[in-house]
Amino acid sequence: MGERLAEEWHAARRARSGGGPEGPAPHELRASDADRERVAQVLNDAVADGRLRMDEFEERIDAVYRARTLGDLAGITGDLLPPDQQPLRLDQGQVAAIFKKERRDGRWVVPAELPVTAIGGTTRLDLRDAIMQTRRVVINATLVFGGLEIEVPEGVEVIRVTKDRTVRLTRQPAEPDAPVIEVRTSNFLGEVKVKEPPRRRRRR
Repeated sequence: MGERLAEEWHAARRARSGGGPEGPAPHELRASDADRERVAQVLNDAVADGRLRMDEFEERIDAVYRARTLGDLAGITGDLLPPDQQPLRLDQGQVAAIFKKERRDGRWVVPAELPVTAIGGTTRLDLRDAIMQTRRVVINATLVFGGLEIEVPEGVEVIRVTKDRTVRLTRQPAEPDAPVIEVRTSNFLGEVKVKEPPRRRRRR
């Protein structure tokens, strides 16, 4: 019930702002060699422990190396691992923590606009291995006595935007054209934390 209400809230919020998805859909993004290797590793493990026959493995591994987009890859391991353990995650739905902890990590596509809800719980977004759909991502956060934790790789800037001010949450310097995560909070009754990689020591 709580997650359904959160979906309705974010849908109404998008309608008021006129916002919508930008750029190519996640399944249309080009796959990298590293993405193919991730899927291939799952297939290797599956044939090794008997979940796949050799003929099934050969058919699927051929599909892996012929894949051009993330969408071509995403379904290949669908029956081998649960959704939260898939080597690629293309779901663009909201991330909701209703009196629990919820996280999104691994190789996943961060959409141009991501609704996040934390009501009495904590939502954690790990962006270190993620693919950002656009260079500026807007997180519409509904926090009611809950928390949002964002872990970013080097060179990504995070700002929090409220009705009356904008606050930079990352401390390390970023390039002028660096990717930006913009956290918008209209009813801010929670906490936003950002974890950055350790600073590199300058050589003397």
